[in-house]
Amino acid sequence: MKNIKHINLDKYSNPDYELIETNIYRNKQEDIHVFALNFDLEENESSQYPLEDILDKFYLHVSDFIDEDAFYTEKNVSLELGGDLEDVQKAVKSIIGKRIFNSEYIGEDGNTYVSLVIE
Repeated sequence: MKNIKHINLDKYSNPDYELIETNIYRNKQEDIHVFALNFDLEENESSQYPLEDILDKFYLHVSDFIDEDAFYTEKNVSLELGGDLEDVQKAVKSIIGKRIFNSEYIGEDGNTYVSLVIE
């Protein structure tokens, strides 16, 4: 994943959303905090990874597929992620403007593992 940036969604103008801080909103109906982002997948990436590892690392979930068809077929993806405020804040600070990918390594036990790299 690269070129990760915030996007603003029209639905955030709805009274069901409360601006908490720049680009982070509280969905009042679901009582979760959300932010929307857009990113490009790199050649060897799928829409599942490294996104799944980001969700696990920051305790987030996909709260809205902006264009679900594009999620599975395109290299440019827009999503809304949601979770607790502290987790959303950590994710925003850690991933916006960064490049994120999975890297394989051989553990001391000789097995191959995958780690999430944020640079």
